[in-house]
Amino acid sequence: MEYTTLGSTGTKVSRLCLGCMSFGSSDWRDWVLDEEESREIIERAIELGINFFDTANMYSLGESERVLGDVLAEYDRDWSVVATKVYNSMDDDNPNAQGLSRKAIEQELANSLDRLGMDTVDLYQIHRWDYETPIEETLRALDDAVRRGQVRHLGASSMWAYQFADALHTSDRLGLDRFATMQNHYNLAYREEEREMLPLCAQEGVGVLTWSPLARGFLARPHESFLETTRGEFMDEHERMSERVATYYANGGDEINERAAELAEEKGVTMAQVALAWLLHQDEVDAPIVGTTSVEHLESAVEALEVDLSDSDLDYLEEPYGPVPVNGHE
Repeated sequence: MEYTTLGSTGTKVSRLCLGCMSFGSSDWRDWVLDEEESREIIERAIELGINFFDTANMYSLGESERVLGDVLAEYDRDWSVVATKVYNSMDDDNPNAQGLSRKAIEQELANSLDRLGMDTVDLYQIHRWDYETPIEETLRALDDAVRRGQVRHLGASSMWAYQFADALHTSDRLGLDRFATMQNHYNLAYREEEREMLPLCAQEGVGVLTWSPLARGFLARPHESFLETTRGEFMDEHERMSERVATYYANGGDEINERAAELAEEKGVTMAQVALAWLLHQDEVDAPIVGTTSVEHLESAVEALEVDLSDSDLDYLEEPYGPVPVNGHE
């Protein structure tokens, strides 16, 4: 395993982060693994040297955090770097079990720490932008959590660059702990973040974590068979051609997919490994967040660290890309 520094925090994390959305309870989503299968993948990730784990309070409505915490409790806690998130609704009957108000943040953080079995979480991220709560209130509540010792570093996820710039500026102006990371939608088939967000992160010393590195499986198999994936099986017809899925096909996406397949065959690796290797070659990216439902796919993802792409390979993969509608902020 290779390790890198997470933004400007000084914290060392594995080049791949294990995404834990698929761990918890199949009652939440059909494709989610229950505890025993989840444990097998988390333990194998640890064996492979992955020390960075990303979850959220909303994943299986807390079960993902609980399962992850139970597994990590059996290992050296100081070795692991755990990230979780807050924003999405945890209880349809409680209007304050969502959003980024001080009340929501304080109660949801306490609940997350309890499920994780931890006194302190390494990275606490706002899952989305809250249009109903002033950013000053959110930032003061997060800063207080850092000062109480419940959180080591703060992160954000998927918002407009002007919003992130405003949040960073507000933290500086008020003397508050600032966001150290940005977790955003970025992959070979969706590169709109290169226009503003990634340059902003580079300028501000903010670490970048990328979700959906394989474009929901679009970059893992020929595009003709994309809708036959496991996740494709649970999508209804409307969701199959949702805005995000359609974006991957748009404006060069099919050709990018075909070129990834061609390079994969040439190098004797998988398309998914080519797509991950492309992200690992991007200077701005600290760690792609890899979600998986099988040990085999996890091991394959780790092997992508050994895939070398030349400058001409990178240019070949990137050349067909054209502008597509921004998505992933919802």
